Amino acid sequence: MKLVLDTNVVIAALISHGMCHELLEHCAINHEVVLSPFILDEVREKLVRKFEFSLHEADDVVHLLKSRFEIVKPLKLGAPICRDRDDDTIIGTALAGHCTFIVTGDQDLLVLSTVQSIRMVTPADFWALENRDA
Repeated sequence: MKLVLDTNVVIAALISHGMCHELLEHCAINHEVVLSPFILDEVREKLVRKFEFSLHEADDVVHLLKSRFEIVKPLKLGAPICRDRDDDTIIGTALAGHCTFIVTGDQDLLVLSTVQSIRMVTPADFWALENRDA
């Protein structure tokens, strides 16, 4: 299955060894993870600004993500869907990648529930779906 891991999930996976870290590893092995230059830029920026990574360390992380996951150019949406325009880019990434899920902690996305057959789910809800289907 193809899915987008939102920036907040990727960041959580990189800075701690909790659920998001395990989810990232699981998805890398069992699914097709789709990211975009927009998500990669957000990851880089937040690692440097919020978590005090050096620019070199953040660039190494982005390089690793590019080498492991599919990178797509987000589709432009005809009209805004989300209150936050950045979230429209996340949806555009999922549409361009023909994804089934967006895994996110962003309430502005989660409140939408589904957009054009793409389901918005939290990391915990995605784990529950994975365990149910196992």
